Amino acid sequence: MDAFKIKRGLGRGLSSLIGDSKIEANINKLSISDLVKNKNQPRKFFDRDSLEDLTNSIKERGIIQPIIVRKSQDQKAKYEIIAGERRWIAAQNAGLHEVPVVITEADDLKSLEFAIVENVQRHDLNAIEEAKGYQRLINDFLYDQDKVAKFIGKSRSHISNCLRLLSLPSEVINLIQNNKLSQGHAKVLVGLENAFFVAKKIIEKKLSVRQAENLVKIFKSKKISKIYSKDPNLKQLEKSLSDKIGLRVFIKNKKNNTGSVLFEYKDLDQLNKLIDVIKINY
Repeated sequence: MDAFKIKRGLGRGLSSLIGDSKIEANINKLSISDLVKNKNQPRKFFDRDSLEDLTNSIKERGIIQPIIVRKSQDQKAKYEIIAGERRWIAAQNAGLHEVPVVITEADDLKSLEFAIVENVQRHDLNAIEEAKGYQRLINDFLYDQDKVAKFIGKSRSHISNCLRLLSLPSEVINLIQNNKLSQGHAKVLVGLENAFFVAKKIIEKKLSVRQAENLVKIFKSKKISKIYSKDPNLKQLEKSLSDKIGLRVFIKNKKNNTGSVLFEYKDLDQLNKLIDVIKINY
């Protein structure tokens, strides 16, 4: 398969995966309409400019690297794309009617592995897409982080850091998916209560990763100082009130002994309970 050159260097690589599967030796040509999207494709976003560049390249030279497909399990006489969805889209934009394909036999796990490896090798996935691909291997196919790391050919810490990004608020995740926030910037926001606010500041000020780390340290140090500066007597009083009424209580007392008492409730029942307590006692 000289015409099908595959990059090596990450984990087992596409060539190894193909070697594990039954595959037709010849490169075939199929109608563009015979192909359907990969339901396991981790990649959801395609950069418009790079897609346009690929379209222009295909107009000039055609598709050099075949698209890997398998027979569709859902649609008869159709083939599901395992690797090469971007080339398929660009071929449509270029006005092609047929595309070169390599047909292989692959179950859902193998199909997902193909898609992840190809995209990671090409650096085509944003950090969230990459993390969701790894999470699917873990959730749906019983991989653990060590197995994912070995399979992809990256360190376990890289896999762990990727997965931690999924704990960020949805607003921050959207910034990463839209390439407004890099993985390096996003990583320092994990675990931060006001992550979206800080993310907007990073983008607004065009901070480097190092500058973003320093900004986050400032927010974390402020939070720590607030925690440790609270009067032990106030903390004890908060706990006593919380135990009494079953709600979290926060007391803020200023130097002039003015302040506020905050009651945290989770639903209307708890709010009504609080109102009843106040009415009965006052």
